[in-house]
Amino acid sequence: MRRVRGLIMLTIVLAALVLGGLALRDYARRHPQDLPWTALDLRQPVGNFTGRKLAGLAADAPRCRALLAQAGAAFSALPSRREGAQCGHVDAVRFGAREIGYRPADLGLACPLAAALIVWEREVVQAAAQRHFGRRVAAIDHYGGYNCRRMYGRGEGAWSEHATANALDVAAFRLADGTRISVLNDWRDQGAKGRFLREVRDGGCGLFATTLSPDYNAAHRDHLHLDQARRGEWGWRACR
Repeated sequence: MRRVRGLIMLTIVLAALVLGGLALRDYARRHPQDLPWTALDLRQPVGNFTGRKLAGLAADAPRCRALLAQAGAAFSALPSRREGAQCGHVDAVRFGAREIGYRPADLGLACPLAAALIVWEREVVQAAAQRHFGRRVAAIDHYGGYNCRRMYGRGEGAWSEHATANALDVAAFRLADGTRISVLNDWRDQGAKGRFLREVRDGGCGLFATTLSPDYNAAHRDHLHLDQARRGEWGWRACR
């Protein structure tokens, strides 16, 4: 009798393992973006490891450009640029005509940052705009990407991610009906504009290595700073 009970328990355990394995396989098939070992696809929803996979593109510029093309993004690769010992870029791209335009339009960005922007625009920005305003975002106003300078424009200290085209400062969003939502003027708004801005900031935290807003310090009172800085083997995340 004891042996029979043991066989029954073993059968139950094996059946549970098989069912669990099948359930995991089915989940992996339907949610590849949530698994660390699946390949990054910019067309997929944001998953548990999307931010880490995007950060990994810093070491593989050809793959980054291939992912942009796979996602249907209109872009052109920019020639390498060197400005002194600390500034320049080797893998920057410029977006072509797209659903969301950038103002000014002459914007060059490191490819990994551009890849993260594509996902952020679709999964975070447009979704939040539809939810709060019932309209889509047509343009994003910015204060620039590449800029050969140190952090905060100081004469000494660490170099900014802008010095390698690896950062973007977003000033405002323009809806399809012309409505402008400004970080400077609307961050403290208690209505839809303020909620929208905080939502797109929070959504950026899972996609960019650094996402800074007016909540961080006075230097960011008029923009959202987004970058893909890598520090150490696993990178880093900063969200404020």
